[in-house]
Amino acid sequence: MGSGVSVVIPCLNDAGPLEVCLRSLAGQLDPPDEVIVVDNGCTDNSTEVAARFGARVIKEPTPGIPAAASAGYDAATGDIIARCDADSVLPQDWLRRITAAFAREPELAALTGNGTFALPRPAAVVLSFLYLRSYYLATGAALGHWPLFGSNMALRRSCWLEIRDQIHRQDPELHDDLCLSFHLGPLRRIRFDRRLTTGMSPRAIASAASLRLRFRRALYTLSVHWADQAPAQRWQARLAATRRRRSA
Repeated sequence: MGSGVSVVIPCLNDAGPLEVCLRSLAGQLDPPDEVIVVDNGCTDNSTEVAARFGARVIKEPTPGIPAAASAGYDAATGDIIARCDADSVLPQDWLRRITAAFAREPELAALTGNGTFALPRPAAVVLSFLYLRSYYLATGAALGHWPLFGSNMALRRSCWLEIRDQIHRQDPELHDDLCLSFHLGPLRRIRFDRRLTTGMSPRAIASAASLRLRFRRALYTLSVHWADQAPAQRWQARLAATRRRRSA
């Protein structure tokens, strides 16, 4: 088992944004121990860009972010696995905040945060708030705990090893961060840090079709998992665990 932080970046034909992302990683106050770029079938020069920045490139032929992200987590050697997108732009203190949070809370399983669309202000602030607030409120209510946001998240590698065989890797229509959130479950500690931020591409809200696709996939992801554990059951489990901790 390794130590430190591994950063995983799924990638499909995002050479330009990936270069910006990797440059922001290179400028971190606390550099990662490794950066893993998952080639999910790139036909551009994304892998060359990754190699130029010293990232480890692994190939995942199964299409879709669920397979690509999972392959990256499998390959990671750090005790903490941080995850961003190829079009994420990371502030200098991103990894410092992540490592500090896990050091402070030994029971913390996963951490997630905010994102800001690369748009002129004030549109960037307003649209980012509305987009992420609706995501966190709707999916959090369905899960019974904070959901992870794939553009800005981290988890303990030990937790990944416990649940990796439960992840729906083969279905590209699933939201991988929601799938991961579901399997981490209501009993593990997942925290939201509003000061943990990333810049992100506005392509998620670029059109009505893009928004519909994301919400459709979110509903589909939740419906797939509700067959195993409905929202009411998840909330009951979480509330019972909270009562046990308070009475201990």
